[in-house]
Amino acid sequence: MKSLLVGLFCSMGLAAATDATAADPQLAAPIRAFIDSFNKGDLKAAVATHTGDVAIVDEVAPHVWRGPGAVEAWAGDLARDATAKGLTDQSVALSPATREVVSGDRAYVVVPAVYSFKDHGKPMREAAQMTFSLQKDAAGAWKINAWTWTGPEPSPAN
Repeated sequence: MKSLLVGLFCSMGLAAATDATAADPQLAAPIRAFIDSFNKGDLKAAVATHTGDVAIVDEVAPHVWRGPGAVEAWAGDLARDATAKGLTDQSVALSPATREVVSGDRAYVVVPAVYSFKDHGKPMREAAQMTFSLQKDAAGAWKINAWTWTGPEPSPAN
């Protein structure tokens, strides 16, 4: 199963988050690392950007994943959904953060995102937002402890 997910991630070709910057580069680092590792098909590295107790909300069923193993469960459900729907060439591009709130060892970051893919060969696009909640770990590094994808229905790419 792990090799299937890695293969799917590699075939999806998710774009690196080089444009996803927060005013505080330490906040941007785990977001970039998450998307970059996902882009490379490195599920282990993607998981490492999150706390052990994470929550994810996404448009893919079952729509919410919580706790240890949530990132892996979400990735598996995403892979199954893409295969079932005939989606290929998926990519996510992130823009600079539009909102950033830091409260001690917790943070909230909103990042515009664009999901591009082909639906049975037809180019599609979904402009959306990813909202991240981050928490500092014991070593003082920011980790993602929750994120959500929020967007309208995809439309044909122009």
